[in-house]
Amino acid sequence: MIRTRLILLIACSIISMGNLVGVQGAKLQQITLLLDWFPNADHVPIYVAQDKGIFTKHGLEVELVPPTDPADPIKLVAAGKFPLAVSYQPSVTIARAAGLPIKSIGVLVDHPLNTISFLKKSGIEVPSDLRGKKIGYTVAPLDLILFETIAQKAGLTKDDYELISIGFNISPSLLSGSVDAVIGAFWNYEINELLLEGVEANYFPLEEHGVPDYYELVFITNDKYLLENRKIVKEFVLAIKEAIKMTKKHPYEALTSYFTINPNVRKDLDLLAFTATLPMFAKSQQQSQRKWEKFTTFGSNNKLITKKIEATNLFDNVLAGEGN
Repeated sequence: MIRTRLILLIACSIISMGNLVGVQGAKLQQITLLLDWFPNADHVPIYVAQDKGIFTKHGLEVELVPPTDPADPIKLVAAGKFPLAVSYQPSVTIARAAGLPIKSIGVLVDHPLNTISFLKKSGIEVPSDLRGKKIGYTVAPLDLILFETIAQKAGLTKDDYELISIGFNISPSLLSGSVDAVIGAFWNYEINELLLEGVEANYFPLEEHGVPDYYELVFITNDKYLLENRKIVKEFVLAIKEAIKMTKKHPYEALTSYFTINPNVRKDLDLLAFTATLPMFAKSQQQSQRKWEKFTTFGSNNKLITKKIEATNLFDNVLAGEGN
């Protein structure tokens, strides 16, 4: 009921918020933020910061750039080609263990969106029902290890299922029956995409089946840029913090900002995805050391990473001492 009312509120009550006024005459620092994927509802607070003048208020002019390849952001930031990017806690952990000089400096989405998803008509109800099934995966080795962790906890061996690479053809693969389930489907997107196709789907949240809770989306930079431009990074995170707060307080206006800047997105899907994601946007920019430690330990124990790393090298709370 609450979800339905929120969708109606966003869809029917879109009104405008006035842009925030920046410091008159102040020279803006130009920076580029490389997104993790094409513009989508996960990015709404970022577009709010751009559209409502929040970046400007913090002395920034931020260009938002979708990646040519989803694997690019970490590599390009590590190489110094881009100062900032959106990425994932697991990806940061893998990259840092491999020697790439990157770390998280802020949070966009607090909890996993990744799932094991399947059509309701499949008859799958618990993870052990995946025995004898064809499982699609999107990203190796991460999705393989995440799936194997859940399968092992459910009492399955590698001989009990078949893993098939499907790239990012998640919904088509499920709809065609070429796979029975997919690891790598986001519960806020693919589940709603299937719903719009008239097909009900269900999913297993990773964090409820053996995978530790982690930050789905984080902001990253490289060590050198952070060392030399800490004030810029701090202002960026302050702007994101303010934009998330505005997004939660005025969701319909926030979605309007996103649609205004991205007029060609699929609005029916993004409306549903945004409504689902809204409670997941970061509650704090003070990243939890324990959360990073737990996932690092998980990665080491499950051979996701082969080099021992300290969790404190994976993130920097640039707003430390300034509250949330």
